[in-house]
Amino acid sequence: MSVAVSLENVRKVYNKIPVVNDLSFTIEAGEMFGLLGPNGAGKSTTIRMLTTLTKPSSGHIEIAGYDVRRQSLQVKQCIGVVLQQTSIDTDLSVWENMEFHGRMHHIPNPKRQQLIKQWLDYVELTDRRDDLAKTLSGGMKRRLQIARALLHEPQILFLDEPTVGLDPQTRRRLWEIILDLNKQGMTMLLTTHYMDEVEYLCDRIGIMDGGKLIQLGTLAQLRQQYGEGLVMKQIDERWEYKFFPTLAEANVYLDRQSDKTGMMVRPSNLEDIFVELTGRQLD
Repeated sequence: MSVAVSLENVRKVYNKIPVVNDLSFTIEAGEMFGLLGPNGAGKSTTIRMLTTLTKPSSGHIEIAGYDVRRQSLQVKQCIGVVLQQTSIDTDLSVWENMEFHGRMHHIPNPKRQQLIKQWLDYVELTDRRDDLAKTLSGGMKRRLQIARALLHEPQILFLDEPTVGLDPQTRRRLWEIILDLNKQGMTMLLTTHYMDEVEYLCDRIGIMDGGKLIQLGTLAQLRQQYGEGLVMKQIDERWEYKFFPTLAEANVYLDRQSDKTGMMVRPSNLEDIFVELTGRQLD
């Protein structure tokens, strides 16, 4: 597999304070990579550097083989970006939003018209093509953002909290779209505060805290490292967690307790590991 995204010893400093500090990792072509971290961990700054919006203070970033500092135009042609904030023009129609984006990327006709139709069909917005974007639901606006990000046929898609604020049914529909794109070979980087989203979608997971990458691996690797079994004990209004290599060992531990009040056993999940690593939940 070839490398689609590469960061080597990347730092970003604001007012002499490092926001991203010596960050290094790679994303393989066709991989679905999840980047997690509490607020202030440096995720957003990392995404801004990867998408050419912010220059790194030091270090080296390559996207699809292009240097983000020296070849930003080529990088922009290779990437699509779906931001958490609604970035479509709500005073334009669905089609006009796509048309404007296509012209900005200098996609000639008739190819531009064909691609607009193709991607509106894909996200199931063809019947709303002439409606103003302001009349769309939150889920439809997000689907329009995805269609727009795909219009210039990027190799790599950056998804910054794509399902925040959406109802469960709409979230699942977007998951299906994201998974289908990935199965077609698209490389993706996803940031989210929803742990189930990462567990369901991502091949590998990177966890940031304090501007550094503190853990990297698949969910199976992380569970194997920290423990697949968990004993929970309620003390007043909080819970204490104790990891065990297997669920069976967690059950053996519970069975040996003379007082099992407020105790339970369950398999560990990504949120448990995240809290163990960072000492706090995502907020």
